Amino acid sequence: MIDTKSSAELDSFLADCLQAFTAGTLQRLVLSKYKGAEVDLNRITIRPVQIKDQQLLSFLYEYRTNHVTKNLAIEAAIVQLRQWLGSEFHNAHMISDEWETQLSFSKKGKVLINKNRNKNSAPTGDSRAVPPELAHNRNKLRYVEQDRPYLRELGITDASRQIIPAMSRKWKQINKFIEVLSTAIQQTGLDKREELHIADFGSGKAYLTFAVHDYLTANVGVKTQVTGVELRQGLVDLCNQTAQKLSLTGIKFEQGDVQHFSAQNINIMIALHACDTATDYALNMGIRTGAEIIMCSPCCHKQIRPQLKSPVLLAPVLQHGIHLGQEAEMLTDGLRALLLEANGYDTKVFEFISLEHTSKNKMILAQKRKTVRDNTEVLQQIAAIKTFYGIEEHCLETLLQN
Repeated sequence: MIDTKSSAELDSFLADCLQAFTAGTLQRLVLSKYKGAEVDLNRITIRPVQIKDQQLLSFLYEYRTNHVTKNLAIEAAIVQLRQWLGSEFHNAHMISDEWETQLSFSKKGKVLINKNRNKNSAPTGDSRAVPPELAHNRNKLRYVEQDRPYLRELGITDASRQIIPAMSRKWKQINKFIEVLSTAIQQTGLDKREELHIADFGSGKAYLTFAVHDYLTANVGVKTQVTGVELRQGLVDLCNQTAQKLSLTGIKFEQGDVQHFSAQNINIMIALHACDTATDYALNMGIRTGAEIIMCSPCCHKQIRPQLKSPVLLAPVLQHGIHLGQEAEMLTDGLRALLLEANGYDTKVFEFISLEHTSKNKMILAQKRKTVRDNTEVLQQIAAIKTFYGIEEHCLETLLQN
């Protein structure tokens, strides 16, 4: 039940939405933390559209397996929003050219509003101000929007919210990463949680770290604590300064590495460009802390290669160094995937967009199973593969046995 004070704050929020739409400054409104009866509905993204001569609001219902669009006039939309907010949706994030407003409801029904000036907004009278896309045929679902403040601060976009050409590959990588993560979050049910803890090891300049935090807080509407762990203190300081400049809460950066960092109760563990056995330490930490999602991009496969004993039949092929290296890489990551499966995860190994500091483009994605499975066969497969290739030790297997 919403009390009188909270009802007034909800009225104020809806008035802001109406004013932004009327003034032509509304960019989007995202409803999340859905508590209604449609179990497959994740969120609704609302944008202004123009169909023929009529300006409407397009409601994009984002289900787990499909999307449905419905268009409403502003009056009907406000009535619908008043009905939904606080009952079926417990979080709303409204972005206009000037303001960014976050509305949420506590368990007791109290309204919490956080309103900040949009740091990407152009000054009054500035001809560079970008109007919202109204054309109906340009209404397109994106996982990351170009107007996000962190993109400007990190040098992905310019003052006009356009992608800087030299950063187009990074922009593509961010979008693909969030797309993969979004699907995994839905499949594991993490989008229904009240709070999530994420650790990003080897966060570097933190492009993806900021993207994860922004996506979860702004689009999914989950209270989020993201910790970026980076060995280089200079980058740690720079990223913390960026977070402070953007007035972000729930994101911090610490100096350390995956082998020595102590972590508990992590829901999502990320480790990109984890060199050689650092990937194994990251996977081990993710498994031991019970992470529902583990995302790794392995690199520099050095441990297995010296151990390989080429089977007689394959010796003529593996005498070439490049083939032996590819074989070692395949075996290292294949055994990692099997070890994850043996420890309660469904695992995928697929091609991803290579990072700027390596040509490697492989991603290991593991999602914790909700049911217990007999892993005897998987363990037998691991043992047979090791015997066939003469592998005496795999780092991840050793870590898991300790």
